[in-house]
Amino acid sequence: MKKTHVQLDSETRKRIVGRLRNAGCVFAEEETRLLVSEAGSPEELMNWIERRVNGLPLEYVLGFTRFCGMRIEVETGVFIPRTRTEFLVQKAIGLTKADDIVVDLCCGSGAIGAAVAAGVKAVSLHAVDIDPVAVRCASRNLSKIGGRVCQGDLYSALPVSLKGRVDLIVANAPYVPTESIQFLPREARLYEPEHALDGGKDGLDLHRRIAEKAADWLVSGGHLLMESSEAQGVKILDIFVEAGLHAKVVRDENLDATVVIGIKPSYK
Repeated sequence: MKKTHVQLDSETRKRIVGRLRNAGCVFAEEETRLLVSEAGSPEELMNWIERRVNGLPLEYVLGFTRFCGMRIEVETGVFIPRTRTEFLVQKAIGLTKADDIVVDLCCGSGAIGAAVAAGVKAVSLHAVDIDPVAVRCASRNLSKIGGRVCQGDLYSALPVSLKGRVDLIVANAPYVPTESIQFLPREARLYEPEHALDGGKDGLDLHRRIAEKAADWLVSGGHLLMESSEAQGVKILDIFVEAGLHAKVVRDENLDATVVIGIKPSYK
């Protein structure tokens, strides 16, 4: 069914921009353009504007976000993919080839797995999250590309048949220290799920758990990639090494993005 576009005169559009700007929306003009282009009726548009003015993140209002050039569905209660995570995807794609088995842990909306699958055709993609809301959302994003989504706690959710056969594990696990949650932007603090932000006392609880078992699931020469903050990169590198992986930290200053790459040694 073709969407009916809402037509607005210039004065009405200016009023909307003004309301959004007064509500603290830095990119009010761009947000107005998106809201108007996506709304199916004037009534829906007005409802969306009210929700946005009241503080709901734009991505939740629209029901999607743009990530690596893709339209990724999101819903309230699911972590919103960040632009900096596109660096993680770039590195993952560079280490993946057709027919590889890829696992996306802590998958949230499934954005990372979807982008890797789009960049490397014919991968076998498995995504995991412990949260049923995230699993539901990821299933919508990944079912169209043949990805499998499992609900559970990290590796325990995966088929045992994958053990020792995975070529690449990618994860954007929560890495904000518990005491630092209070300093996050208001939209993240109030609306995004805390379990997708809180990484424990030092922010690295899940990084330890993921790295500890990675070698059991990876093929020889397989890779583990995880996003981190710049300050935590060396600590995660040490965690990888303690888990028996060769590791390095890579950085993209333009995206303010840090990724730790581990490789399971190949034994002859």
